[in-house]
Amino acid sequence: MAYEKFRPQISPRDAPFWEGVRAHQLRLQRCDDCGRFRFIPGEMCPGCYSAAATWTEVSGRGRVYTYTVVHRAPTPAYQADAPYVIAHVELDEGPRIISTLVDCAVEEVSVGMPVEVGYEEADADLTLYHFRPRR
Repeated sequence: MAYEKFRPQISPRDAPFWEGVRAHQLRLQRCDDCGRFRFIPGEMCPGCYSAAATWTEVSGRGRVYTYTVVHRAPTPAYQADAPYVIAHVELDEGPRIISTLVDCAVEEVSVGMPVEVGYEEADADLTLYHFRPRR
């Protein structure tokens, strides 16, 4: 069955991130000069303005910074999942990243809740990431 939900628009700038996801690794840019991790991928470090960075695997662990519950899905392909949670996760390494939160009832979600990354093979060409409660 074809994947009917939104697909990320992968650009050359964020292709290493998605290659990591495909390998079931969460990779972020890390500044070669000050060591700061960043997400969304960019041309320079927002801390020291260095252009030097290396894609580095991170733990995939963090905490829910904030979240929203989607009751009315944007397209029919998402309606079977509703209600579902979109979480803004603050990774242990510092950056914040947005994705869905799975394996958790909506009423159990809370700010500060520990989470970890997981992966889903959407189809033969696309692997997606999500977060789930850390037990």
